[in-house]
Amino acid sequence: MASNCLRMKHALIIGASGGIGAAIARTLSQTHCLTEISRSQTGLDVTDPDSVAAALDPVVAPVDLAFVATGILAPEGQAPEKTLDAIDAHAMAQTFAVNAIGPALILRALAPKLSETARVGVLTARVGSIGDNRMGGWYSYRAAKAAANQITHGAAIEIGRKRKGAVVVALHPGTVETPFTEGYKAKKVSADQAAANLIDVLGRLTPEHSGGFFDYAGEEIPW
Repeated sequence: MASNCLRMKHALIIGASGGIGAAIARTLSQTHCLTEISRSQTGLDVTDPDSVAAALDPVVAPVDLAFVATGILAPEGQAPEKTLDAIDAHAMAQTFAVNAIGPALILRALAPKLSETARVGVLTARVGSIGDNRMGGWYSYRAAKAAANQITHGAAIEIGRKRKGAVVVALHPGTVETPFTEGYKAKKVSADQAAANLIDVLGRLTPEHSGGFFDYAGEEIPW
């Protein structure tokens, strides 16, 4: 870590070139020493264990704040399935590789580098909630995000055994104005507003909340 960062908390943004990740980085740039990792910036491939290790190994500990802001709605050229008939095994595997296995590999590499009171937010999605699913469809994306929620929950338990003051949670950012949601009909917020919301929520949570699933307003979402 650079000498001018020694008096600042260390924030790690994984997926820092995406809409939300970039906005989080911009917001934290004045208050934290930043490490930014992404496919376009550092060549990160979250589906490749060697790539994840190569990207995370040089990160200087301790990490005080981390956001995992990686993910895809569907593989390039495809869209979330509206029906069972639309399920494609290869596309589903790709969606799981990025949205579930990717965060697992990142958390594995990140855990030893966390400070005793680290805050870690893994961006998932409300549609990953089984209890809140009343519309069906989006099989691969929903299931992969539900898996990411379970991985985050398990990681929070394990990390909490050694770092009693840590908070590791799954976060739903809302529908954000990014290329990721282009064409999606819903009320959206700007990436900068979403970033501010997520940083605020993660800062307000305590170790008792670790392992939970929260939205951009700090409200708990059912599993």
